[in-house]
Amino acid sequence: MSRWLVTGAAGMLGRDLTALLAARGEEITALTRADLDITDLAAVAKAVDAAKPDVVVNCAAWTAVDAAEEHEARALAINGHGAANLAAACAAAGALLVHPSTDYVFDGQARSPYPEDAPTAPAGAYGRTKLAGEQAVRAALPGASYIVRTAWLYGAHGKNFVKTMLRLAADGTSPGVVADQHGQPTWTADVAAQVVALIERSAPPGVYHATSSGQTSWFGFAEEIFQHYHASVRAGQDQDQGQDLGGEPERSLASPRPISTADYPTPARRPAYSVLGHDAWPAAGIAPIGDWKEALHRALPGIMATGGTGTGQ
Repeated sequence: MSRWLVTGAAGMLGRDLTALLAARGEEITALTRADLDITDLAAVAKAVDAAKPDVVVNCAAWTAVDAAEEHEARALAINGHGAANLAAACAAAGALLVHPSTDYVFDGQARSPYPEDAPTAPAGAYGRTKLAGEQAVRAALPGASYIVRTAWLYGAHGKNFVKTMLRLAADGTSPGVVADQHGQPTWTADVAAQVVALIERSAPPGVYHATSSGQTSWFGFAEEIFQHYHASVRAGQDQDQGQDLGGEPERSLASPRPISTADYPTPARRPAYSVLGHDAWPAAGIAPIGDWKEALHRALPGIMATGGTGTGQ
């Protein structure tokens, strides 16, 4: 057993990670943004000293990609300086640090999966601030840190693309969804399991890509969500009464429409290609996350049970 400290514990990944650790009987100090401001060096040092963790997982982050373009200094304070504060505290305490990062540290122009050691070249403010955090962590803890890059996250908690698509499917809306950006939809519960595996297996410190295997577009992702939603509704119909989906033929059901990035302008440029390679996992004796469709179908029943809505892509 290890003693764990998790920052950003109320977020989507933080909640799944703390739930997994609790189920395993681990000793956890779970700190939300209200509990700990990671931009406050003295507060971070005090929190780490009080918890005496073996492992710190920094799930605290500025994740508003578009807002970072206008407020880069504020995003950097959290994603860069906050990560540096945690790294310094971990170095003083002799603790390992797991630092989740993002595909946005790359330029998004590749045509084959980015390996863990691919050159970084962020195209926007969010990516720059996350890369600053990576660099600070690796500089302070070169032999005691894990950079865990992930992308296209969804889960049962918080706002995310899956919840948005489920709400639109339930409303009978056929949204336009970008079809020329490609990546790997990834369930936060799977990322949490990979983080635990790194520590449990005493994996070599370094960079790991915690995304699902395979790839799709946002449109392909949305199609799969809509199809699952409609199938689940059909399965829940009262067959004894001979009901179908509102008496409508299946062809009339809502479904996403493919659009281009140009049709969906955003303040921050989205990577056209966010597919990450996973070679570091087998090298450490750990299996990578499996296929994105399989993971989505494992995740959807729990997400649908929680209800709620999300934001756009």
